[in-house]
Amino acid sequence: MHEHEWRRLIVSEMHLRRWPRLHAPMQVVQQVRLVDDADRDAEWDAWRAMPPGGDVRHAYRRHVSGTLAGGIAFTWERHSEASTQTLFVPPGSEAALEDAIRWMESLPGRTVRATRITLVPDDAAAQAVLPGMRLEGEEIVSCHVAGPMRIWSDFRIADDGYARGYGRMLIAANGLDGGDLTRAVQRLQELGTYRNLALLGLPVARAAWPRLDRAEEDLRRLGENLTRSDIRDDDLMAELSALSLAIAAVASATDYRMSATAAYALLVEERLEDLAPRAIPGFLSLAEFTQRRFLPAVRTCAAFSRRERQVASRAGQFTALLRARIETRIENQNGALLASLDRSAQHQLRLQHLVEGLSVVGISYYAVALVGHMLEGAESVAHFDARLVVGLLTPLVIVLTWTSLRRARRKLGVAEA
Repeated sequence: MHEHEWRRLIVSEMHLRRWPRLHAPMQVVQQVRLVDDADRDAEWDAWRAMPPGGDVRHAYRRHVSGTLAGGIAFTWERHSEASTQTLFVPPGSEAALEDAIRWMESLPGRTVRATRITLVPDDAAAQAVLPGMRLEGEEIVSCHVAGPMRIWSDFRIADDGYARGYGRMLIAANGLDGGDLTRAVQRLQELGTYRNLALLGLPVARAAWPRLDRAEEDLRRLGENLTRSDIRDDDLMAELSALSLAIAAVASATDYRMSATAAYALLVEERLEDLAPRAIPGFLSLAEFTQRRFLPAVRTCAAFSRRERQVASRAGQFTALLRARIETRIENQNGALLASLDRSAQHQLRLQHLVEGLSVVGISYYAVALVGHMLEGAESVAHFDARLVVGLLTPLVIVLTWTSLRRARRKLGVAEA
């Protein structure tokens, strides 16, 4: 079989992100880390060099799964810009959990999300565990998702006790088990992961917003200067070029993050639709929490992207206007120069004709003088009036001289007056 070089990669991609089957009660601990390209090899080496008691069952460049000491299962998944590490802690393995978390936290990358999920069989078991989780009572989000499953969380980072440095979530399976429970919890975690990755664009947009304010103010000032004739075009073009470069720098620094935010926001909407949250009276639902806090942040990023494009478009319009102004001035200068050259040529032509007229007079004068001398010599022999003959010949000599010069000018291609 002559396989396409990407066939096995594509098929393997469809089988990635597999979780072991979940059964309540248990804990699920997950970290999402942004990993630079330079650290990818070190991350891969860390997963291949498991701590004592660890065992790798499946290892691909984008997915690793196995077990750690104490019977704790784990998965590692590589995304486009992040990596997800998940621990699955069955009852009785809490003693080994601390070492597993410490090893997981030593991996390369910067954590953007960390959660500890407590999974219990039903609402009654959840009510027994809930007080010890120290959730912020006024900010608890609780609703049914994926059918009967119920969640509790304040979506805050714990600073003490139960899950220091982690977000806390309590899940009551309420009859879900096996594959259904696994898929529901996985979608819930993916929702939180994509939400945090999408929200990475908000600080970027906020930080770059003042730069767009300054760019718009500079554009307003440049627009006023474009109407003034006392400012040199070169100075305006230099300012516009510098401003366009500044706007391009903003776009270069933010476009990837804004595009990623838009893409992750779509995934959040898909996961939220898959989970189909159902509100519980007295509590904020997952859908309401997302709409109230997540959507405004995404819309801020979208507004920033639109504004950046508008500012760049206005800068391009001003540049086009200034270039049109410069080209118009150059054309006017060229027209004035051509008119000046035409006038100069006319003056030269007139001067040339004047010189030619004087030349006709001069040549005719010398020609008549020569003829007069010859006639005076012949006068004593032929007995005629030389002066009378010279007077009669003078107009003829002038006409012949003028005709000869005119023919010579035509042969040389000299224009007529």
